[in-house]
Amino acid sequence: MNKTWWKEAVIYQIYPRSFMDSNGDGIGDIKGITSRLDYLKYLGVDVLWLSPIYQSPNDDNGYDISDYQAIMDEFGTMEDFDEMLLEAHKRGLRVVMDLVVNHTSDEHKWFMESRKSKDNEYRDYYIWREGKDAQTPPNNWGSCFSGSAWQYDEQTAMYYLHLFSKKQPDLNWDNETVRKEVFDMMTWWCDKGIDGFRMDVISMISKTKEIPDGPVTEFYGDYSPYCIHGPNVHRYLKEMNEKVLSKYDIMTVGETPGVTTEEAKKYAGEDSNELNMVFQFEHVDNHGKYGKWDDKKWQLTKLKNIFTRWQTELYGQAWNSLFWDNHDQPRAVSRFGDDRPEFREVSAKMLATCLHMMQGSPYIYQGEELGMTNYPFQKPEEFRDIESVNAYQEWCLSGEVSHEEFWPCIIARSRDNARTPVQWDASDQAGFTTGTPWIAVNPNYTEINAKAETADPNSVFHYYKKLIALRKENPIMVYGKYEPLMEDSEELFVYTRTLDDQKLLTVCNFTDQEIAFTIPEEFVGKSCLIANMENDYGKKEITLRPYEAFVLI
Repeated sequence: MNKTWWKEAVIYQIYPRSFMDSNGDGIGDIKGITSRLDYLKYLGVDVLWLSPIYQSPNDDNGYDISDYQAIMDEFGTMEDFDEMLLEAHKRGLRVVMDLVVNHTSDEHKWFMESRKSKDNEYRDYYIWREGKDAQTPPNNWGSCFSGSAWQYDEQTAMYYLHLFSKKQPDLNWDNETVRKEVFDMMTWWCDKGIDGFRMDVISMISKTKEIPDGPVTEFYGDYSPYCIHGPNVHRYLKEMNEKVLSKYDIMTVGETPGVTTEEAKKYAGEDSNELNMVFQFEHVDNHGKYGKWDDKKWQLTKLKNIFTRWQTELYGQAWNSLFWDNHDQPRAVSRFGDDRPEFREVSAKMLATCLHMMQGSPYIYQGEELGMTNYPFQKPEEFRDIESVNAYQEWCLSGEVSHEEFWPCIIARSRDNARTPVQWDASDQAGFTTGTPWIAVNPNYTEINAKAETADPNSVFHYYKKLIALRKENPIMVYGKYEPLMEDSEELFVYTRTLDDQKLLTVCNFTDQEIAFTIPEEFVGKSCLIANMENDYGKKEITLRPYEAFVLI
């Protein structure tokens, strides 16, 4: 197995709009990030992944880009970015940019030209099709953000494809000029000194030429058989690697909806010449009767089965990305742990133990290291996220389901849970801004905040700090082979890691109950590497308290 810096790194995701506001306009910005670099260095992370900071009309909070080589006005200037990059590098922190090239904004100059006429030189930069008429799209595909995936454009009386918002038209990657434009832009950023790319929905850049109706799910047809892992996706990524990525010592991670372990080996195999690693979403895709909108908890055996499959089937062949949450997912402690006051801290530490002891590069989403929780939404008007707003309209305002039935599901899964401002201290607006924040601060900021936790050696923050430090000292945490134990247990997540003659045992109680546990004979009397509670781990028979976690080595 090849050893590389990015395999050994811990990555911290910053959602800039909600991280830190430096000028009092209620919106996080680049100078705000710069002002908190010492905090991130103290935590111990190695890489900062920034969600998009490019020029954007903000229909989808920056994932609709109108200029890839300019900074969004609300976030600052390119000079601010250059300063932030310089200051990060001074502290030994690498910076990874979000690359959003499945689609652009409809306000990008390419699309504004493309829609002018059928013979415009930019027309083929996007995917245009004839419909039967202005009310009947080319097929039944539905968008990720509700409604049809096709938008009728009166100027040329044709439809363009948008797998997300209608303000996010999909690029036509079969056009060689489009690929060259993208590769030139990536090269420009690499030459500026960035340290890599996180690639948004990169598994969706290649579509089939044919566009038949998809199998109907909920309201519309499913586009995925024709748009995910499309016919040329690997050819285009190999071309990207050859022309850009291979020329720099950078980290690349692809967001790959619908990926399997076999497909992941193509994207991120040790010798695939595409990407370093991918994000898979099986462990966060426990859909229910309203699709992704569901408030049920994972069955632990199913969750373990997913992690185990990825750990074992990628071992020695491709690299894992490890995460519990991100800007598109609800808060980890509310979803996988227990955010009740008596269990929040201990379950947050348990989740961190479980994830960071697996093989792969761990990702920490801003505020996760504090044990930040979901927001207590009271009404639909509080949502800012286009996906949540559209879903409520589609399910409830259409009369499909009652508010009372749907509300627990949408507040459990809304992306806005992750987008409330980082809770820096107990002052007004959690120290995030001196103005009115663009989205409400979670009212529990007086109890949960960075100032209090950095001062408390027993806090969630310091537990994460210790896990990160241990990873740097123990190669077994990075490169050790994973093996599951007690696979049928619905209470305990137990596994070992082995590297050469060294072996460690990780035990995590995922319940609010006491559980009797017998330590395997080979680990009796071994040292405790880390634990979220005090216990006599030298004994063979112990009782695990709610959400207790420990590691023996």
